[in-house]
Amino acid sequence: MTNDLLYQVALTLIPNIKCVHAKALIEHFGTAENILKAKTKDLSAVENIGLIKAAKIKSFEDFKQAEEEIKFIEKYKIQSLFITDKNYPQRLLNCYDSPTILYYRGNADLNISKIISVIGTRSNTDYGKQATENLVSELKELNIIVVSGLAFGIDVIAHKSALQNNIQTVAVLAHGLQMIYPHQHKTLAKEIALNGGLLTEFRNGIIPDKFNFPQRNRIVAGIADATVVIETAVKGGSMITAELANNYNRDVFALPGRTTDSKSTGCNYLIQNNKAVLFTDAKELMESLGWQSKKINKKQQKELFIELSEDEKIIISILKEKDNTHIDEINMRSNLNSSSVAAAILSLELQNVIGSLPGKMYKFL
Repeated sequence: MTNDLLYQVALTLIPNIKCVHAKALIEHFGTAENILKAKTKDLSAVENIGLIKAAKIKSFEDFKQAEEEIKFIEKYKIQSLFITDKNYPQRLLNCYDSPTILYYRGNADLNISKIISVIGTRSNTDYGKQATENLVSELKELNIIVVSGLAFGIDVIAHKSALQNNIQTVAVLAHGLQMIYPHQHKTLAKEIALNGGLLTEFRNGIIPDKFNFPQRNRIVAGIADATVVIETAVKGGSMITAELANNYNRDVFALPGRTTDSKSTGCNYLIQNNKAVLFTDAKELMESLGWQSKKINKKQQKELFIELSEDEKIIISILKEKDNTHIDEINMRSNLNSSSVAAAILSLELQNVIGSLPGKMYKFL
């Protein structure tokens, strides 16, 4: 057990310190240990913290609960992913309410270049089942992760289809890893853990309370490049997830259906109100996301590199590390001001060295 992990878990146990507060504190103090050892006046000076929250931090003493959580993690070989860890899902960092810590049981790389979330109603139709299976099977040529929430209906169809097509799949849970909900999916969850992973921000002992599901849904929306809504009514968890994905500047796709079908009313609403792109097959989706391979003129590219400015070289070095990179990450990692980044990106696009993708993402060509 390390002191780092002890303080990291402890930070999530402090009353009234939510993810947005923890994120601001970490940006200011650097580590969880520094936060818990900081002076009240220094804590209260951080934006949106104030004296009341600072006092909550200073009065925290329940390290025993944090130690118990660490024992559970170690016993069941669970990975803890703190927000500053390199293995933490980097896409979530672009979300204002990034989870402070995640608990992960699996082997999939959560920073793989292509991740898609497939969601929908718990009471799907045959139309929705077939559409989900077709979509997932057509993605098998890509090195991709399929994410969903392990719920009945579209979620479980997406997970099973991924496994059948040898695609890694990750289930995001609304409870701690001491259990599986619904319990009928316990065997499936074991298979997912071996061919992808089980992911949650809830510690051991937390049960699937109804308030946990919207909180879970923001991870489903934020961890992926795009969210595909297969079937849903106008109200429900899938609509919440789609709204969250839009708020995070992620691409949202929806499967259209007949106006008389209750399970398609939500998808039709998203499309009609420009909150989702109409989705009919995987090929369209891949083209929209820029996931189809392109032939690059290497000779032309080599000639262009000779004339790159220092700022452009910095941008290129960042984009070379993975397929798709968000503009926020480019701004953060380049240490350039936003106007310099914008100018460099525009120049590189004009030279056909980089390409822009939906959701303010960029890729090296």
